[in-house]
Formats: sequence, C-alpha cells, structure tokens
Amino acid sequence: MEDIAATAATSGGWTWSQTTALIVPFIAVFGAFLTYTLNQRAVRREHQAKTFAEALTAVEEYLEMPYRIRRRPASSDLIRQQLTDEVSSLLARMAFHQAWLQIEASSVAGPYAILVATARAEAGAQMSLAWQQPPIRTDEGMNLGSAYPRDRSTAARAACIEVMRRHL
Repeated sequence: MEDIAATAATSGGWTWSQTTALIVPFIAVFGAFLTYTLNQRAVRREHQAKTFAEALTAVEEYLEMPYRIRRRPASSDLIRQQLTDEVSSLLARMAFHQAWLQIEASSVAGPYAILVATARAEAGAQMSLAWQQPPIRTDEGMNLGSAYPRDRSTAARAACIEVMRRHL
C-alpha cells in the first residue's frame, strides 16, 4: 500500500516543493520590480526637488541684485556691463524654469510665474533706485542699514514652495 501512495505522489500529484519552485522566482522577480520602481520614483522626486530649488535660487539671486548694484565699485563701465549682463542672465534662467515647469510640473507653473512676476516688480523698482544712488566708497557704507522690502515676494515664495511640496 505504501508503494502505491509513493508512486501516486511522484507520478502524477503536485507537491509542495514544485509549488515552492514556482512561487519563489515569482516573488523574487516581483520584489526586484518593486525595488526598481520605488528607486526610480525616488530618483525622479529628487530630480524634481533639485530643479525646484534651482528655480527658487534664480528668483532669490534676482532679488539680491539691488544690493549688488548698490554696492558696485565707483564708476566702472565694465562692472556696470557685468551687472546688467547678470540681470539679463537671471531673467533668462527664470524664463527657462517657467517653461520647464509648464512642461514637467504644470501645477507648480502658475505659482512660480506669480513669484517671478512679483520678484520682478519688487526688485525691478529697487534696481532702478539702486542705479540712481552713488556707488559706495567706504567699508562702512557696505552695510546699507535697511533691507529692501520683499514682503510680496516672500509671500509668493511661500505659496510657491507649498505647491512644490504638494507636487513632490
């Protein structure tokens, strides 16, 4: 009788070892796929976070330009040209980030456009005033004493960052 049961188990029945032999590779492949997918998601999120930070940095550098203009060296055509070139470069970088966000993260594009427009309005007026001031000639003068107001830009930046966080 034992011979018949052993023969039946080996000749036609399905065993646990056969089931395990099929399930283990499936679990391994599924685990590898899941790991790959999660890693790709993390890489994409990190890339987007870095791009968002670069977009915010361009605006911050633009907001700093009134200080750079105010602290320019006395009467140097070369410095004047460098500062105006830098302003143009920052405008181009902000336009690049606006376009990129419209393509890759449309939910962030609107708040970023508002931030850029607000920064341009605030810092643009401040740059005009800074150009009208005489260059600073003393070390003591480098401390301007009061900051240029950025209340609207700060609020627009906070709103933009909140949308960026939700997007990530």
